Amino acid sequence: MKLNPECVRDILFSVEENTGYDIYLDYPKEIDKCPLLKTYKDDEIRYHFFQCAKAGLIEIQRADLADNLAIRDLTPKGHELLANIRSDKVWVKTKHVASSIGSMSLDFLSKIAANVLSELIKQNM
Repeated sequence: MKLNPECVRDILFSVEENTGYDIYLDYPKEIDKCPLLKTYKDDEIRYHFFQCAKAGLIEIQRADLADNLAIRDLTPKGHELLANIRSDKVWVKTKHVASSIGSMSLDFLSKIAANVLSELIKQNM
């Protein structure tokens, strides 16, 4: 499956909104708590949850045999990426740069977002 950066961003927002100390997001049971994810197919959401976990952006506490996921929280790396791409202005510019270069890997998107944010800060000083 192809990586969908929009789905990744929506997952990060959803995990941030629905987890906390000892509060887990149970997927798919609690999908109604995640309106941003309702536009994606189940297999795409699951794929991107696991890609986010493998990239160190989220913690999956449990994945059972029925493919129910207990999402624990964002990691520090996940919080950082989300902080960098929270603004639509930064997100649009990040996707544009990544697209023009031809790479949409999570690590590359994170680096581009940090650079876009740095440039915006410099412009406002």
